[in-house]
Amino acid sequence: MTEGGAAAQASVNSARRCAFLTMDSTEGWCIDADLGIAPLEARNWTVDWVRWRTAGVPWDRYDAVYIGVPWDYPEDVRGFLSLLERIDRSRAVLVNDLSLVRWTLTKTYLRDLERRGTDIVPSLWYERMPRGELAAWFERLDAPQLIVKPVVSTNASDTFLLGEDTAEERLLLHAFRDRALVVQPFIANIQSEGEYSLFYFGNEFSHAIRKLPKSEDFRVQEEYGADIRGTDPEPAMIETADRVLRLVDPTPVYARVDFVRGPDGRFLLMELELIEPSLYLRMHPAAPMRFAAAFDRYVTAVNWW
Repeated sequence: MTEGGAAAQASVNSARRCAFLTMDSTEGWCIDADLGIAPLEARNWTVDWVRWRTAGVPWDRYDAVYIGVPWDYPEDVRGFLSLLERIDRSRAVLVNDLSLVRWTLTKTYLRDLERRGTDIVPSLWYERMPRGELAAWFERLDAPQLIVKPVVSTNASDTFLLGEDTAEERLLLHAFRDRALVVQPFIANIQSEGEYSLFYFGNEFSHAIRKLPKSEDFRVQEEYGADIRGTDPEPAMIETADRVLRLVDPTPVYARVDFVRGPDGRFLLMELELIEPSLYLRMHPAAPMRFAAAFDRYVTAVNWW
């Protein structure tokens, strides 16, 4: 073995240090990212939880930073992105890659994927709420109900379900007076069949869940009472997710691909989560190990370069 190769191997065999980014307060949130720590420790990693708003963190002391669960970042998108850029300039490997974060920070990445051939939920995009167009949305999208949400959001925050007889333009003008939004038809299967999430580590399918909102709700997050269960997705759904991920470069270390079954039976992409998705590691016994293996493999490859 060469001197450089021996040094690289010694680095891998010695304990490496990783930061998991988190929020100032996780009260009220369902988090299981900690399940990934033990399998990382088994691979000679030491893991610290670090609040992403913490000032003055010497990121050079870390070998890697997992974006983790900073789910309140929409409150300060500019500050969050600035933090990730500082980490990216340090010796630490940011996971996922910063280019993927920038791309998927706003939901407009869905337009890119649609241009590349992905079936997404039909969408209208606006830089801010327009006046006098609300009634026309129902006709343009041929839907009795609409979903309106910010292009930067997490956990269904500031997401509105509108009916033709109940929609209030005044409310939307206030909510989106200075931020971009997307308008979509409400897919009724959300309330009957639910939304599916498929999880990938290093572009390899790991596990899947089905999220069914509670009665008379449309939000599929467990914080809102949704029923979350592990599921075995049908082959066509896995094939669709595989096609989506083949359109993504660089390859993400972790990805969550969200689908709903459309009225014609096609699986429509709801979200491609590459920044800080909940990975639902508790839903499959092998998921934590798969995450740790993909994480370790990626960081090792980058550091060896």
